[in-house]
Amino acid sequence: MAFYYPPCNADVAPPPDSRPPLIVIGHGGPTGMASNTLKLATQFWTSRGFAVLDVNYGGSSGFGRAYRDALKGQWGVVDVEDCVAGARYLATRGVVDGERLLIRGSSAGGLTTLCALTFHDVFKAGASYYGVADLAGLDADSHKFESHYNEYLIAPKADAAVAYLLRSPSNHTDQLRRPVIFFQGLDDKVVPPQQSEVMVEALRRSGVPVAYMTLEGEGHGFRKADSIVRTLEAELYFYQVVLGLRASEPGAPVAIENLAGA
Repeated sequence: MAFYYPPCNADVAPPPDSRPPLIVIGHGGPTGMASNTLKLATQFWTSRGFAVLDVNYGGSSGFGRAYRDALKGQWGVVDVEDCVAGARYLATRGVVDGERLLIRGSSAGGLTTLCALTFHDVFKAGASYYGVADLAGLDADSHKFESHYNEYLIAPKADAAVAYLLRSPSNHTDQLRRPVIFFQGLDDKVVPPQQSEVMVEALRRSGVPVAYMTLEGEGHGFRKADSIVRTLEAELYFYQVVLGLRASEPGAPVAIENLAGA
């Protein structure tokens, strides 16, 4: 289940017979849901020439118990496979450009994003907003309300060590060869900055293009209007550069490291 939004801008006409780049969104939760209500962030992308696929992967709420339980013990697997399948489907049908597939997500959706980029060779680049990279670290840092969440999503703690090892992108950074931009609130207590920093440092060492924006006074989920504007503009710039739609430039919204090796 997913909602597809084609690019739409009355003032801009794409080249004839061209196919747009696609941004796949993995929602947070991870047992939340994507809805088709008005989202200005989605319009931000479609008005700039990107198609958007907002995915309700197996495990999303709102589609019955069986659908919800599809994620039981399968977080980092089913959600990722559904996002990959949605992107491939649109590319195969010629709706979007299969060479310009992108993925983004926040919090739990950040894990989906990082797993898709690490364990699958489908997406060109991605964006992680305060995303989970280390499941064991999430257990250690999580707040009381979600302290046993991973026992449903992954496995009971006594049996979770191997699954945590296999599914945490931070344990497989040698497999991550796609450009990623990370956004992180410095006051985040749910997914603290070290989760992003481990991934950023690994990409720096391996020479993969990477960008990292930290925001003071922001926690888990950005609330300030200026933060939302800055991150969207930086993400757009990052995609344009890594897709070859524009050159990197001084004074850009965000610095992209290792770009020469892209």
